Amino acid sequence: MSDLPPRLSLAEAESLAARALRAAGANPDMAEATAQALVAAEAEGQGGHGLSRVAMYAGFLTEGRADGAAIPRVIAERGGTALVDAGNGLAYPALRLAEAEAAQRARSHGIAFIAITNSHHAGAMALPVRRLARQGLVALAFTNSPYAMPVPGGRRPLLGTNPVAAAFPRRDAAPMVVDLALSEVARGKIMVAAKEGRPIPEGWALDEQGRPTTDPQAALGGAMLAMGGTKGAALALVVELLCVALGGAAFGFEADSFFAPSSNPPRLGHALLAIDPGGLAGQDTFLDRMETLVAAMLADEGVRLPGSRRDGLNATAVRDGISISKQLHDQLQALANV
Repeated sequence: MSDLPPRLSLAEAESLAARALRAAGANPDMAEATAQALVAAEAEGQGGHGLSRVAMYAGFLTEGRADGAAIPRVIAERGGTALVDAGNGLAYPALRLAEAEAAQRARSHGIAFIAITNSHHAGAMALPVRRLARQGLVALAFTNSPYAMPVPGGRRPLLGTNPVAAAFPRRDAAPMVVDLALSEVARGKIMVAAKEGRPIPEGWALDEQGRPTTDPQAALGGAMLAMGGTKGAALALVVELLCVALGGAAFGFEADSFFAPSSNPPRLGHALLAIDPGGLAGQDTFLDRMETLVAAMLADEGVRLPGSRRDGLNATAVRDGISISKQLHDQLQALANV
């Protein structure tokens, strides 16, 4: 028997993930949309938002923290705006609907803002904005998440890590894509340090009393710090308000941690902003300006355009498939009742 890790085509990986999610109670559309998003993230090298999430989502479904029967729908609209209710289901069908609404309304009105309410963990936010950029639209995506970081000047965790993604179309090239969470470091790195019993650098987190700590266990019971200090925390606050106040979703401090047992739906919020350059200086002018900036960036040796590494990894995955650990493969098969 080969010791090499299992290799799956993207279609095989999607089928296996979808079967696991259906077995946990997801309806066919939810299972398909979620599996496609997780495999797309895996193909881009974003394993933290990839197939490793299937077991977590299956747990949410079986515990009642996510409604597998939910079907997202538009519950309010006016011109370039719309509100999508995810119905406390997994986020991906609602994101798919919001993406379609954003594209159509941006074409009609020049700009679109689509909010999503009553939603869940949203994964890699680069995925919907990249697809919108491939349609010639400038796109931004925002999401809040369960409490992890303090507000500017605060000590208690109230805000999520609140990722932001943006994508900009280019002429005859893949879009430029920026995707980042607003914490100084991913929570997963603190969890790994705790598991390995090693300290974390100063500036990553506070303990439960709001004091700076290098103890990962104390950090997990306290609060993560925003990148850039007060400025990053202020930006996280902006994202929280965009995602929650406009759509009536739950703030980060109102949602239970994804890493703690709970049966409460998180009711998180997301938002997509799409802009048609044709309604401003024009598509050709926008693309010309993009290429001027790209040329100036690449004139410095060693510069890599945001998103380019993921594009390369995805092309390889489309051609050769993806490798996952035997442990993860066995877990997925068990969840899918294979």
